[in-house]
Amino acid sequence: MTPRTALTIAGSDSGGGAGIQADLRTFFAHGVHGLVALTAVTVQNSLGVQGFTEIPADVVTAQIKAVASDMGVNAAKTGMLATAEIIRAVAKTLDEVEVGPFVVDPVAASMTGDPLLREDALEAIRTELFPRATLITPNLDEVRLLTGVQVVDAASQRAAAEALLEFGSRWVLVKGGHMQGTAECVDLLSDGREYLELTGPRYETENTHGGGDTLASAITASLAKGASVPDAVAAGKKFIERCVAEGYPLGAGVGPVSPFWVLDKS
Repeated sequence: MTPRTALTIAGSDSGGGAGIQADLRTFFAHGVHGLVALTAVTVQNSLGVQGFTEIPADVVTAQIKAVASDMGVNAAKTGMLATAEIIRAVAKTLDEVEVGPFVVDPVAASMTGDPLLREDALEAIRTELFPRATLITPNLDEVRLLTGVQVVDAASQRAAAEALLEFGSRWVLVKGGHMQGTAECVDLLSDGREYLELTGPRYETENTHGGGDTLASAITASLAKGASVPDAVAAGKKFIERCVAEGYPLGAGVGPVSPFWVLDKS
């Protein structure tokens, strides 16, 4: 039987922990066929990002059109988009092709703080991508860059969700993994009417590289298979919790989260 498809519009991680590598692993783990529109090639390892080169915008859009017109896209997500030009090109292309539910992971910097966006790109994310998004999945650093809201507790997390929804997405997931002083990881999902707190364990581990990409792609895979946004987010959170718990050291810096546990059939 032909599987469902999911498209990642994102950059490549030469260390294999994040980017399209993490997305494709996650799609596979969910039984979904992964499609790719590559936006940038990064030079990175466990110690950080040493540089990146973006793909020409017309090549990015040509990739999207090629797979959408031939294979069909049941859901799509973005990761690293690098430049305002690429962001605007992707947004225009999404008006021309059908990609199903659309998840925007507004990747602005690596977890080591290395920038992954050119300076003019944040406004393009706000005005071009968010209004087209089914769901956006910012972490707290991205929330601060996008809205100016510093999330430190449940009240400011809700304020951040409200501010983000003003940009036009149907749903927002304000991820709480970077919040200080909390015993659990609390993510807040909202469409402006419902405010759903998803609580999970906080693991003492440094091996979290690719966690945001893996969560967004797990949600996208569930959406591709027909799940509602709340159900897809809940399933994605359970998936990433296990991936973080199974994260492994690799290199001298931050190791990746691991989806290898799905291979254990015992």
